[in-house]
Amino acid sequence: MEKELLRLEHIRKSFDDRVIIEDLDLTIHENEFVTLLGPSGCGKTTILRMIGGFATPDRGRILFDGADITDLPPEKRQVNTVFQKYSLFSHMDVAENIAFGLRLKKKSRSYIRDKIQYALKLVGLEGYEHARVQELSGGQQQRIAIARAVVNEPKVLLFDEPLSALDLKMRQNMQRELVKIKRELGITFVFVTHDQEEALSMSDTVVVMNQGWIQQIGTPESVYNEPENAFVADFIGDSNIIPGTMVHDRLVHLLGKDIPCINEGFGENVPVDVQIRPEDITICAPEDGQYRGQITQVVFKGTVYDITIEAGGFSWLVQTITGHEKGAEVGIQLAPSNIVIMAKPESEDEEAAGDAEE
Repeated sequence: MEKELLRLEHIRKSFDDRVIIEDLDLTIHENEFVTLLGPSGCGKTTILRMIGGFATPDRGRILFDGADITDLPPEKRQVNTVFQKYSLFSHMDVAENIAFGLRLKKKSRSYIRDKIQYALKLVGLEGYEHARVQELSGGQQQRIAIARAVVNEPKVLLFDEPLSALDLKMRQNMQRELVKIKRELGITFVFVTHDQEEALSMSDTVVVMNQGWIQQIGTPESVYNEPENAFVADFIGDSNIIPGTMVHDRLVHLLGKDIPCINEGFGENVPVDVQIRPEDITICAPEDGQYRGQITQVVFKGTVYDITIEAGGFSWLVQTITGHEKGAEVGIQLAPSNIVIMAKPESEDEEAAGDAEE
């Protein structure tokens, strides 16, 4: 793990007496691609704005490389932001847009010229120096916004949902480009999105948020495969989340049956939430399954089929690469290693806070 670069300590932020973030702690390391992921209104953009200096916390402090920057203005921070709408100047050509910040810093003409060439090469737009901004596609404008931020040599680049206005194919292309640019620059990226696929495909670390609280921090693999609560399980990808009872270690009571699992340490006869991913369910002959039911819906989605099965009093979502006939009687098989047990929150406040206080 690289050394610590950014640390947010006990951050609280409210707007007009409405608390957005109550008590947040977050550490970001050098050369890390961190994505703040969560639904609209969860506080992720507020965090980004406080890191960038565009908002000040009501309480707590922000440390950058060990120094307190809580009250430092944006221009004094080694941080640049790429906004959702790019904020390019339409009356300037590409080179003038990229050079804008450097001219404010009174850099020499030769320095600015070299930096423009370097930045355009980095984002794959050599030869576009004199192009007008309005002549560029959305993806090209986004690259110019990145180039303008990069020439200022920040230690951290902040991204506020910069791909949301692009179509699907362009968005996927830009996801790959951002990872490539990040690797070449060797600096820290902090990225805000509500798109789970975007977060999982690009990040080293995903910070899942809800109602101003951090629900889980981990690698894309860990937040997908080992969610710590029902919110994370439901928000990251598709899930079947079912109330159950942990009978004892490695055995859960689920929809009227005792089902083997691999989880331990929850106690005996404890209410839990049980998560099973749709792709981890096997459709079999009715007599071979742990549950027996009927297919009520089949939806083809291009690479997989979404199949709904009514079984055990629950509507199961199953994803397979092969189709099945609507109305067919089938069985459902669950492998112990594909069952994830999650502790139930004891109150609504605990549900919102998740594991933030641990």
